Amino acid sequence: MIEHLHPRIIENKDWATALFVLTFAVVAITKSAYESRFSEFSKLIFSDKYAKIYRDNSHMKSSFTVGLFFVQIISFAFFIQLTMHIFSQNSKNAADIVLKTDWLLFIQIATFLLYFILAKYLVEKIVATSFNIEEFVDLFNLQKVTYRTYIGVLLLPINAVLFYYDNIPTIVPLAFIGISLCISLYSYFISIKTYQNAIISKLFYFILYLCALEIAPYYFLYYWLTKGSA
Repeated sequence: MIEHLHPRIIENKDWATALFVLTFAVVAITKSAYESRFSEFSKLIFSDKYAKIYRDNSHMKSSFTVGLFFVQIISFAFFIQLTMHIFSQNSKNAADIVLKTDWLLFIQIATFLLYFILAKYLVEKIVATSFNIEEFVDLFNLQKVTYRTYIGVLLLPINAVLFYYDNIPTIVPLAFIGISLCISLYSYFISIKTYQNAIISKLFYFILYLCALEIAPYYFLYYWLTKGSA
């Protein structure tokens, strides 16, 4: 009789609940402290007014950007972990795998994201200085950070829903990945449109920068992840 008993898996969701409360609190505090700016930021996908107003590189280190950068890391880490969980739950070969409550996995993903983004930023600064396009790359980076943060804030409530609901079909995270990619492509279009004069004057360096630092890192990351899961 005892041989047929299986240990009950106890899911600890307290750490996730605390993080959700903390990140939503950061968004609320940022909205309260920068009401006008946050209002324009929330309309980013419909209007490029925010990108035009806050295009100065000094905004990169503002408390608004830093606070929402923290939200961005937490949000993306949650989404990656939840996507892994959803695909594992829908896989016939991975029954009973519970990844969404694994706080160690979350720390690993969040740490990797933080180091990846910061390392990429530092390499871009070095390359930009070498090519004498530092001013343009700083402005371009600000645009990317703005739209990436926007995606992270949008994903935050979606993460909360995905975390507390079970049996989510795989089409759901795939749909949000598709939407995020569309917003990212839109951000590149806006950036190129905004800085087209600077791009044309240094077209060769821009193409080299785009291939080496915008396409290659994500390609190798995708190759590493797919190869590792094969």
